[in-house]
Amino acid sequence: TNRLNPKQNEAVHYIDSPLLVLAGAGSGKTRVITKKIAYLIKQCEISASKIVAVTFTNKAAKEMKQRVSSELDKKSARGLQISTFHTLGLKIIRTECELFGYKPSFSIYDSYDCISIIKEICNDKNLGDKEISTVQSTISSWKNDLIEPRKLCLDEDADAVTKYAANIYADYCKYLKACNAVDFDDLIYQPVIQFKKHPQCLEKWQNRILYMLVDEYQDTNTSQYQLIKMLVGARAALTVVGDDDQSIYAWRGAQAENLARLKDDFTGLK
Repeated sequence: TNRLNPKQNEAVHYIDSPLLVLAGAGSGKTRVITKKIAYLIKQCEISASKIVAVTFTNKAAKEMKQRVSSELDKKSARGLQISTFHTLGLKIIRTECELFGYKPSFSIYDSYDCISIIKEICNDKNLGDKEISTVQSTISSWKNDLIEPRKLCLDEDADAVTKYAANIYADYCKYLKACNAVDFDDLIYQPVIQFKKHPQCLEKWQNRILYMLVDEYQDTNTSQYQLIKMLVGARAALTVVGDDDQSIYAWRGAQAENLARLKDDFTGLK
């Protein structure tokens, strides 16, 4: 059925302050987002090109696009941005590559490329493939937590592989830059770090986005949460939908507490 129940209807039409919609799996959360996008464009007269919706997989983004297309004619849907977090981050880096210190032809390295770089930097015959892979995932989690090499503080009782990762983290980042490349985590890490350094660039992006919607919000990690917070800025025109069932926090680096952080960071959250 395409009809909305009273609560869904309320969520679609509510635009007075940031909104958090909590509901279980299969209860029509994504439908709320697609209907709300249509409502923002048709009734609130916000241009589609000023609306951004993000989700976690290309499949989910594609489905959402198809659903919104069925609600709108081609002309009014033009410019609407529905994508994964990483695609949004990539768009920001592509647009601002020179400011961020990259040439326009930059590459995106996958985990195999990153492991090759780590092997080259380490050049340690005692490190096996398993340890190298752990070094890579440790660096990845630091980036997801927005910990820059210069701000990294290890516990004294950190294990040998973590210490190894800490020793090469800065060199790893320099190596990527020298190759004019980003890794997958950089697609979110770099925009957040660079926006902090270049507030006028952030302001430009905030002015490009009049409304933001986030699907499967419980799956966000620290860097994704910060990117949302920065992009919506003081306007805080935001709707997030999520499932607060604790058993589903399976996504890599997902921070369940981001649901609770919303109340602290967005006054007037409904």
